[in-house]
Amino acid sequence: MAPPKERDKEKGNRRNARGPAQQTVEPKSDLTDKVVFINRCAKVVKGGRRFSFSALIVSGNRKGRVGVGFGKANEVSEAIRKATDAAHKRLLTISITENTIPHEAIGEFDGGRVLLRPASPGTGIIAGGGVRAVIEAVGIRDILAKSLGSSNPANVVKATLSALSLLRKREQIYKIRGKNYQNKETLSAPTVTLQ
Repeated sequence: MAPPKERDKEKGNRRNARGPAQQTVEPKSDLTDKVVFINRCAKVVKGGRRFSFSALIVSGNRKGRVGVGFGKANEVSEAIRKATDAAHKRLLTISITENTIPHEAIGEFDGGRVLLRPASPGTGIIAGGGVRAVIEAVGIRDILAKSLGSSNPANVVKATLSALSLLRKREQIYKIRGKNYQNKETLSAPTVTLQ
């Protein structure tokens, strides 16, 4: 039987012959990642405590694409890497109109409820915690937001994503209804003349 080091080399050679064991995801330069929450979990064992970490990450390109990832590992950096990879794989496209959202929306996920309202230019992002992280990653600059339910960061972030995924632009709604979209001028009320 070969010594352990030689056996490992043989295994490595066999693995390389079949191809790489894991495919790595290339980091996309246009995406910005933000750590929303890191949780430390302690497991009590015979010799003391063992700590593990979980990370919640929000990734977005600030142009209408956003994703959320959750990762667990024994080291903080590894948990963040796993969460970032997961966020990059699950990107959603969000409808944005002129740096705000087209209409009001309420998103729900488990105990989390989030209310989003469009705001006039110059208002800024009126939101806190996980909601702010998601909105900044999407690229919205003017919005009013309020968390109505649970304060659990994971549920708040997912409820925010749920609310953003409900958004539709006027053109999209008209297309779904099978009608042609017209400008605001043609949609104005007809003038009535009295005789």
